[in-house]
Amino acid sequence: MACSPEVLKRVPLFALLDPEETCVLAGQVEVRTFAARQRIYKMGDPGEKAYVMVSGRVRISTVDEDQQEVVVDEPGYGEFFGFASMLEQTPHHTDAIALEEAVCLEVDRNDIAVLLERKPMAGMDMLAVLGRQFHAAQQLVRVRANRNANEIIEEEATFPERIADSVARFGGSWSFIITFAAVLVLYAALNIVLRGKAWDPYPFILLNLFLSMLAAIQAPVIMMSQNRQDTKDRLRGELDFDVNRRAASDIQGLARKINLLSEKLGDIDDLLRKDRPNNLFAQQNL
Repeated sequence: MACSPEVLKRVPLFALLDPEETCVLAGQVEVRTFAARQRIYKMGDPGEKAYVMVSGRVRISTVDEDQQEVVVDEPGYGEFFGFASMLEQTPHHTDAIALEEAVCLEVDRNDIAVLLERKPMAGMDMLAVLGRQFHAAQQLVRVRANRNANEIIEEEATFPERIADSVARFGGSWSFIITFAAVLVLYAALNIVLRGKAWDPYPFILLNLFLSMLAAIQAPVIMMSQNRQDTKDRLRGELDFDVNRRAASDIQGLARKINLLSEKLGDIDDLLRKDRPNNLFAQQNL
């Protein structure tokens, strides 16, 4: 269906065009209406056309390496989709499906060339749209990337935190216990054997002072390491939550598809039931 200048004026991207330019562009673009759940284009289709949202809702999605559907964008009013493939003349890398009845403007490279020739600043608006889609794709990659909590914590750890981890790791090992016990036994034995020449005779007051100082220093260091462990556990919990949320979303998507298939099967069954009496009547007449 041909586009009217009034429709173009309501689209923010074309709102700055003067009446003559609007009429010229309106004669080139078309208005397309898509029913709910109708596919606008699918992955691999030739990218000959791009679309501008006028009304309704459209979902742009792709499929990742795990063959899971990933929602890339839901363009708002006046936003482009399928624009990059149209400019590059390459197949679409995404699927576009109307979630409800949607009205879109269908444009091609020639339409864009005419627009830029008459209104060069419109190119900045289209670049802004591409920039938002690029940032959305980057954010999607960051969210869906498999992150290792230990690697993230280690990258952000400071030098004192690494020392605290090393102290806590050594202080909680059998090596520390055996070494510490051997040092205590040797220290006590030497002071007992030396008797009058001992630097710390029984009851080993100097040793008690050293042990108290060691405990006073070791306790906060171990607490520092424990706080970092709590941070790791919290990050792991957040990652598990993201995985569970995506899994729930995938299950909901499968449930929706199963419901749609059930509805289609019901429609086919109704059609077969309606045709069955006619077939029986025709056989009886024969």
